[in-house]
Amino acid sequence: MSLNGVKLVLGFVLTLPTLTLSAAAHGNPKLSLKSASALVLDQATGRTILEKQAGAAVPIASLTKLMTAMVLLDAHLDPLELLTITNEDKDMLRHSRSRLPVGTRLPREQALLLALLASENRAAHALGRTFPGGLSAFVLAMNAKAKVLGLSVARFEDPTGLSSGNVASAMDLARIMEAAYHYPEIRDFTTRPETTLQTGRHSIEFPNTNALVRNSRWTIGLSKTGYIEEAGRCLVMQAMLANRPVLIILLDSWGKYSRLGDANRIKQWMEARIPNNGK
Repeated sequence: MSLNGVKLVLGFVLTLPTLTLSAAAHGNPKLSLKSASALVLDQATGRTILEKQAGAAVPIASLTKLMTAMVLLDAHLDPLELLTITNEDKDMLRHSRSRLPVGTRLPREQALLLALLASENRAAHALGRTFPGGLSAFVLAMNAKAKVLGLSVARFEDPTGLSSGNVASAMDLARIMEAAYHYPEIRDFTTRPETTLQTGRHSIEFPNTNALVRNSRWTIGLSKTGYIEEAGRCLVMQAMLANRPVLIILLDSWGKYSRLGDANRIKQWMEARIPNNGK
């Protein structure tokens, strides 16, 4: 059933490494999303609650950093090893700003925290650059991980998401989120409201790029935002809605705040329309 471009369905079973889609459910004609692609899954049952263009391969921007984090943590590198931000870590593709000056030294674990919480591209690039075998080996590991997870269309070209060649579907991202949710560090780092980096006598505050983690109306267990021009505004979250754990994927949303608006519309719709007992 399609309503305002949104397909409301049940029976999408997320059982890694295969996904199946089945029966349609009753919908809400007032639900309209600004995101070009959307998917909401009941994490406990694997059923799809909402789907909109969920199979389309699209650029995913900094949502890439969830895969970056898993590859890094799988390698079991020393989290306290000091990394140095170098000129190589500057964004020469989009010339995006960074609050990490060249020469900054920080533990690998803190670089991962900044990459996930604040979406720091220099931190993410440094994590890939200092991987055994270098950046090329890291990207190979990312694509190998994608195969292990059974991703259908995903491919990766860099650890930051600045490349528009980093693509996936909403369905692929559901698999990535489900896998990432099993890493305590990713759950912790992506949901902290903010963090502080101490550099010499100076401290730099880094707020979480997802304002909803600071909203008391939300209970969020995993979060990541993303933006480049080709991807639009993107947001993925694991959250409790209507007393159930759900995975929310919102891709290519126009407007600075529309992805947050979509998330709140989904929350209101679920809490109003779906019984809390899950039946």
